[in-house]
Amino acid sequence: MDSQHRELFARLERFYDAVPRDAARGEEHGGLVLFVREGTGWPFYARARLDATAPPSLADVAAVRERQRELGLPEAFEWVHETTPDLLAVARAAGLGVLEAPLMVLDPAAVGDPATFTDVPVRMLDPDAPGFAADVAARRAVAAVGFAAAGTARGEAGPTERDAAVTELDVAALDEERARIADGRRLSALAATTTEGTLASGMAMRVGDVAEIAGVATLPAARRRGLGAAVTATLARELLAAGTDLIFLSAGSEDIARVYLRVGFRRVGTACIAEPTALI
Repeated sequence: MDSQHRELFARLERFYDAVPRDAARGEEHGGLVLFVREGTGWPFYARARLDATAPPSLADVAAVRERQRELGLPEAFEWVHETTPDLLAVARAAGLGVLEAPLMVLDPAAVGDPATFTDVPVRMLDPDAPGFAADVAARRAVAAVGFAAAGTARGEAGPTERDAAVTELDVAALDEERARIADGRRLSALAATTTEGTLASGMAMRVGDVAEIAGVATLPAARRRGLGAAVTATLARELLAAGTDLIFLSAGSEDIARVYLRVGFRRVGTACIAEPTALI
C-alpha cells in the first residue's frame, strides 16, 4: 500500500472511531472496541480499536458477542478490510457471516449534477422548517421500506407502504437530529413529488473534513428513476460546499456500487459488516 492510500485509510479509521463517540461510550475488549449508545437510538457496533497493537482475536470477538447479548444489542461488527485484514478470517471462524461491501470515495471533479439523474426535485432537510419532524419521519419510513427490499430491482412497495411505516418520533431523538443538522454533523436529503410524496432519502455524517454518505434508500416502486443517484449527488455537493474534502460510502452490493460510480465515486477498498450468519 502506498503512502497516499495509507493516509486515506488512516483518515477513515479516525472518522469511524469518532462518529459514535458523541452518542456512545466505548468499551474495550482486547483488540476491539464496542460502542454502547447512551440513551435511545439506533444501536452501534464493535470495530477494531484505533490504538490496538495486535489484530483482534477469536477470544476478543467472543467476549464482545457475550457483552452484546448481555446488553441486548445486535452482535454486529464493522471494519475496513485493508486496515484490519486478519479480522475477516477471525469473524468467519467465530461463525459470523460477513458482507464485503465496496468501499468508495468521491472524486470531487467527477461529481454528477442531480438534475441529470432524475426530474424529481431533491431538497435538504431544514431543522428550522415547520415540517422538519414530518420530513425526518418520512426519511426514516422510506429507509425502512427500501432496505426491507434490498437491491436495485423495482418492486411493489410504494407510498402506501411508506405511509404505513411512519412512526411517531421520540422528542429526544428529534431534538438530537435537529441539533446535528444545525451544527453540520449530519445532512439529510429527500426526493419527493407533490403527488407521490417522498420517494427516496439519504443522509450523511460529518466529522471535520471527512463525511460518510449512508442510508440512501428508494421505495421499490420508484426505482430505476435515478432517485438514489440524485440524492447521493445532492448530499455530495452540499458536503463539498461545506469544505468536506473526503467523502465516502459503502455500497451494499456490486449492483448498487454501479449507481455510485455514475455519481463520481470510485472503489478504494472493502468495508466488512459481520453479523450472525442467519442475519446475513
